[in-house]
Amino acid sequence: MKRTAKSLVVPSMKQEDDVIYLVEHFYSIQGEGKFVGTPSIFFRFGGCNLKCPSFGEYFVKGKKVFGCDSIHAVNKELFHKDWQQIRNVQELIDILQEHTQYLDFKPHVVLTGGEPLLYWKDEIFYTFIEYLVDEGYIVTIETNATILIDFDNFPAYKDVIFAMAVKLSNSGERYEKRVNKEAIATIVTHTAYSFFKFTLSRNLIEMRAYEEIVDIAGNYPEVEVFCMPLGDKVEILRKHDKAVAEFCLLYGFIYSDRLQVRLWNREKMR
Repeated sequence: MKRTAKSLVVPSMKQEDDVIYLVEHFYSIQGEGKFVGTPSIFFRFGGCNLKCPSFGEYFVKGKKVFGCDSIHAVNKELFHKDWQQIRNVQELIDILQEHTQYLDFKPHVVLTGGEPLLYWKDEIFYTFIEYLVDEGYIVTIETNATILIDFDNFPAYKDVIFAMAVKLSNSGERYEKRVNKEAIATIVTHTAYSFFKFTLSRNLIEMRAYEEIVDIAGNYPEVEVFCMPLGDKVEILRKHDKAVAEFCLLYGFIYSDRLQVRLWNREKMR
C-alpha cells in the first residue's frame, strides 16, 4: 500500500520565493564516517553556503571549476538541468518508495548536498524529516555545521544523526565562514548521536591539523571524530591516506576511508 505524508504541524517559515532543489537520488552504500558500508538511500540537495575552492579542480563543459567533489550540487549555473524543483513533500516520499519497494528492510536515509541545511526550516524539507522519523528510518544529515538550527520549534531534528563535516583550512574558506561554534554546540546538545568528519591532506597534517580539530571538537570528548583523506579519485586518496591513518593512530581519532571512491572513483562530470 502506498503511504502518503500525514497531516503534520510544521512551523510556517516558507516564503513565496523559497525553492527547494533536489540534484540527485540513488541507492548505494555509505562510503564515509560512522556507517561505512551501510545500505543507504541518498537525497542530494542543491546549494551550498561554502565554496571550498581548494578541494578540487574540474573541467566541466570547457570550463575549469574548483570546489568539492559534489560540484554539481553547488554550481547551478553549469548543472542547472540536474536541479529538480521539489514542489511538495509527496515527491520526496514517492522517490523514497521507488527505492524501497523491493527491499524487505529499511535502509538508512542520507540527506546530503551541497548543504542540505540551507532548507532546514523549509516546510517541504522539514515535513519529509518528520515523515522519515515517524516511519522509523535512521536519518543522517551530512552538513558543514555552519547553520544554526532551532531544535525547540523543529523538534524532529532531535531524532536525526548529524555528520558534521566541519571544514578545515585546507578547504580554502576563511575561518569565520567555515566554523560556527554556536551551530556545532546546538547540534551536539540536542541530538542523541552525531559525529565529526574531517577531510585531511598530507600538508595540513604536517602543519596544523591537530590544532584545528581540537579547536572545533575539543570541547566534546564524547563525540566521535572521524578523519578521512582528501581526494575524489583513487590516485589522490593514495597521496594522503597513509598520512591520515598514521595521524589517527597518533591522536586517537577514527580513520574513515572514502569507500565510494575506492569502488567507483570520480563520478562522471556531466
